Amino acid sequence: MDVMTVALGIDIGGTGIKGALVDTDSGELASERIKLATPEGGEPQAVLETVLEIIDGLGSAADGVPVGVCFPAVVRHGTTMSAANVSKKWIGLEAERFFEKALGRDIVFVNDADAAGVAEARFGAAKGVEGLIILTTLGTGIGSALINNGELVPNSELGHLEVDGKDAESRASFAAKERKDLDWATWAKRLQRYYSTLEMLFSPDLIIVGGGVSKSHDEFLPLIKTVAPMVPAALRNNAGIVGSASLAIRSPRLP
Repeated sequence: MDVMTVALGIDIGGTGIKGALVDTDSGELASERIKLATPEGGEPQAVLETVLEIIDGLGSAADGVPVGVCFPAVVRHGTTMSAANVSKKWIGLEAERFFEKALGRDIVFVNDADAAGVAEARFGAAKGVEGLIILTTLGTGIGSALINNGELVPNSELGHLEVDGKDAESRASFAAKERKDLDWATWAKRLQRYYSTLEMLFSPDLIIVGGGVSKSHDEFLPLIKTVAPMVPAALRNNAGIVGSASLAIRSPRLP
């Protein structure tokens, strides 16, 4: 494996922070995956210290390699403009510079759903698919990524579309299913409204459904009817790691 293809991917979430080295030619992990709990409150300094602990755990193999970090926020030119399930101190923080100063090297800081979308397009369910791809992650909220003709369109935030007068993720996220104790069929009806709205607005060529619940895709995807093919994400819990590492070493435009 050519060391120049190896990068470090870090996926920061509201409950856990994961990291691993990635072979960005194949999309496969090139080290063990280390996962630590997100510090209570999710404040920037505490999160940074946890990321440094993960990097230390990977040993000398992580020295000097490109670093990509993905995070649950709108990220504009390295600045976090929002904060989901973490401290509000992230809002307006120059996060990329904050991490670069601590790590002593350049990094790429991106939205978590965007990183997952890039991973699926390069190595997963959307590899080789032309046109407009929409990835959605169903979890605490609904994350989204748009990739059009091989180019990432960042910070789409399609979970916040208004559907039937409400913020879409408030009714159709996996958390909403859990909160209301909905069965699969009832939840699928809510997802149907959401994905029908996405299709009306964007006419995608492929829809990918990710998030932890995608492992149970047989329970609900067959109940949803769309014009575009709808498929489960292939990379599951490694998508953020793989996508952020890939973006650290290659441009947002896909080959």
